[in-house]
Amino acid sequence: MSGSHYFTGAPEVASERRPITVSLPDLTLELTTDTGVFSRTRLDPGTRVLLEHAPLPRVRGPILDVGCGYGPIALTWASRRKRLPVWAVDVNTRALELVELNAQALGLGNVHAALPEDVPEDLRFAAIYSNPPIRVGKAALRALLHQWLGRLTPDGSAFLVVQRNLGSDSLQKWLNEQGYPTTRATSVNGFRILEARPRPEGAGPESGRGTTS
Repeated sequence: MSGSHYFTGAPEVASERRPITVSLPDLTLELTTDTGVFSRTRLDPGTRVLLEHAPLPRVRGPILDVGCGYGPIALTWASRRKRLPVWAVDVNTRALELVELNAQALGLGNVHAALPEDVPEDLRFAAIYSNPPIRVGKAALRALLHQWLGRLTPDGSAFLVVQRNLGSDSLQKWLNEQGYPTTRATSVNGFRILEARPRPEGAGPESGRGTTS
């Protein structure tokens, strides 16, 4: 049923919470997951690659996790950078409830779980870390990336983990075509971590041309 997809606003599948342990080289998090959210039974391989191999934020400032699910990326960075605000954004309200639950359990007061439309319009991010929802479709994914890459500070970076066989190289090419300078930060176990920088002033296709093709 469509309501059970993790990228829907309110999953229709019955709730069935369960604990999982996220073990990383520098920390261990005991989290709660649920049905109707992405990779509820374990930390998925792409997210693990991102959390273990992505560079540290290049500059100091708010951090954003786009498509946060139950929160492993946001909660990891909130634990690593306890003095910085970390925003966890998702369209899935069940996922946002889990982020809040997990942040409270971990004693992390710097986590803000929000729907996209509830993020303050004037807020800019020094770093974005995301395992983007590739399966929402090309047009939706590209619109999402345009939306949030445009919220980077001028010296900020977005680190995106994408599986090679799901189009990481073509996504890198497209981002560069859209005016976002994008390089491959690293490649691990078939996953690429792409680093995308903000558009230089005046860069990018005219009137957003090429955003959905």
